[in-house]
Parts: sequence; C-alpha cells; structure tokens
Amino acid sequence: MTTREIGDRLVALCRAGQNDAAITELYADAVVSLEAEEPMREVHGMEAVRNKGAWWVENHEVHGAVVQGPFVNGDQFAVHFQFDVTPKATGARATLDEVALYTVADGKIVHELFMY
Repeated sequence: MTTREIGDRLVALCRAGQNDAAITELYADAVVSLEAEEPMREVHGMEAVRNKGAWWVENHEVHGAVVQGPFVNGDQFAVHFQFDVTPKATGARATLDEVALYTVADGKIVHELFMY
C-alpha cells in the first residue's frame, strides 16, 4: 500500500471507531508512538500502542469524534482529530484537538507523533 492508501484506510477505520483494527492492519510490529505528555509519553511496539489506546478508552468518556485527512507528504501523512470527551478523573467535558503525524516504511506505519 502507498502512504496515501494507508492514510485513507487509517482515517476510514478511525471514523468507524475501529482503532484497534487500524493498529492490527496498518502498524509495524516495532512501531514507535510519541505523545506530548505522560502517562505514556513514548511507547514501543504494537502491543504497547494497543495498551495506550485501551488506557485512553478506560479513562475517557468519548461523546464524539471528527477525523480529517489524511494530509500526505512523501512517506508521511497527518490526520487532525477532534474529540468531544469527558475525562473520568475530572468529569469536565471538553473538546480536544490533536494532529497526528505518521511515518510509513515498507507498507506499514512505523512511527506516530501526536501534537495537541
């Protein structure tokens, strides 16, 4: 798959709420994921990325999401995510915006970087 095809597929799966399927299908086993802050600032490997996603779901009530993109440049693409969420720890509903930058090699996502 090309970078564009991988980006299109990731966006389609995320819009359908199938984030775990996106990881299984599109991510390299040795993927690296970087967040802007803790608790999971840097994780390595597909299973660690899955665990990070599970942590997010366990700690947030997601009321809705908008996924825009992909915006492709060479072996990278960006996706804009907007979430309507309530963190369970605070109960304060908020809109969260983030941009994710993905790097593709050998037909798989090998790196993701989240900025918010």
